Amino acid sequence: MKILLLEDDAAIAAALASFLTEKGCEVTCCPTLSQARDRLEAALPDVAVLDWNLPDGDGVALCQTLRQRWPRLPLLLLTVRSDTRDILTGFACGADDYVTKPFDREVLYSRLLALWRRSRPDAGTVLSCGGIRLDPARQAVTYQGTPVALAPLEYHLLCLLLQNKGRTVTRQQLLASLWDQNGHFVNDNTLTVTMKRLREKLGRPACLKTVRSFGYRLEEPQP
Repeated sequence: MKILLLEDDAAIAAALASFLTEKGCEVTCCPTLSQARDRLEAALPDVAVLDWNLPDGDGVALCQTLRQRWPRLPLLLLTVRSDTRDILTGFACGADDYVTKPFDREVLYSRLLALWRRSRPDAGTVLSCGGIRLDPARQAVTYQGTPVALAPLEYHLLCLLLQNKGRTVTRQQLLASLWDQNGHFVNDNTLTVTMKRLREKLGRPACLKTVRSFGYRLEEPQP
């Protein structure tokens, strides 16, 4: 998950960025509105976390601008302003979520994950890459037109990779998103075994690549 963090308090920004990086996120910190705008023009994140009071302006105004320009970009306001009127204003300006300081980092991370997941392609979108097709509506997978029967964890893993086609997904990101049928956290060894079985069931497709000691990616084969 790529996160843009607009926060002028250097201590808060550094601590939160360090925590999210340990979770497998890629965090870009911006202390001012102008820097945040420049970064957003250069590359759009998966989620933007915006402070309200900033040295060069109003984070809520930026929130409103971003919502108009990029309707599907998840936006979370992170601010000391806890008055009900402020919270209502934040949502009215386009925020998807609103967290007040002080905050629990694990709870904030869970909220960011929820926003990220909701921003993914909807259930009617067929995902594909290099002969692999996954139909979320039918929960059906085919490879080169042949149906492939996957266990729930294998299906979820493939879905995550297809949703991030063209990007490397870290093992930490996958571990944070994968849960077994009983809702238990998937450990590193289970991820390795699940990936091995997925590759075998798909006939070891060339489009599914391992980024050594980092993660995995799906990318369309070069013509």
